[in-house]
Parts: sequence; structure tokens; C-alpha cells
Amino acid sequence: MTQINPYLRFSGNCREAMSFYQECLGGDLTLTTVGETPMAKQMPAEAQEQIMHATLNNGHLVLLGSDMVGPEGLIKGNALSLQLECDDEKQLRAFYSKLSSGGKATYPVGPSFWGGLYGQLTDKFGIEWMLNHAGSRK
Repeated sequence: MTQINPYLRFSGNCREAMSFYQECLGGDLTLTTVGETPMAKQMPAEAQEQIMHATLNNGHLVLLGSDMVGPEGLIKGNALSLQLECDDEKQLRAFYSKLSSGGKATYPVGPSFWGGLYGQLTDKFGIEWMLNHAGSRK
């Protein structure tokens, strides 16, 4: 099955961000530093501990990340949001609470016009999350 996996870029704090997402969402986290790759000898000493590639997999979600950005550096914008379709209200509220810690709650969890629950936030790393549970509310 073909799927799209979000790939997040960071500016030296990929390890911290992906560990935070693991605490919030669960799953197995694999981190590969520059120093652990064949490219290690081509990279400066200060880059050796940066994350070349990270994978967080909780069975339903695969979230990828890296500290590697082009020469223009990291440019943050509003062109990308991560949307989590939650199994139920309890899960939505738990994810919202954890992900918004240290960030900004931009749309509190509440009923949506489509009949489910919805909430939106920007986490402490500047990533925008949209959480939805489409099932009927109780």
C-alpha cells in the first residue's frame, strides 16, 4: 500500500523533537547520527552528532525527521500541518495535551461542524498539528 509519511526538518534539535513526539505518541524511535553514516568523513566535526535520519513508528503512524537542511538553512512556514485522525475522544485529548505542552493551543478541542471533535496547536518546535476524531460525540 502506498502511503505518505511526513518528514520534518530541524535545526540541530531533531533528537529532542523526535524524543518529545515519541513521549506524546508512543512507538519506537530510531536515530542515526551523521557520525554513524558513510558520509561522516565528509562532514565537519560539529555535525557528527546531528541527526541524519530519524524514524518514529507506532504501528499506525510513521514520522520521519532530520537535522540536515540545505545551505539556505531551515525556513519555517505555514505550508505544512500534521493531521492526526484519532481513534476516540480520550486519545485526541491526550495527544492534544501532550503535544501542546510548551507550545501554543491555537484552537481548543471542541465540537466540529462535521460532527466530530477537532483541535489545533503549534508545538514547541513550531510544528502545526490538527487533531480530529470524526466519530459522533457522546
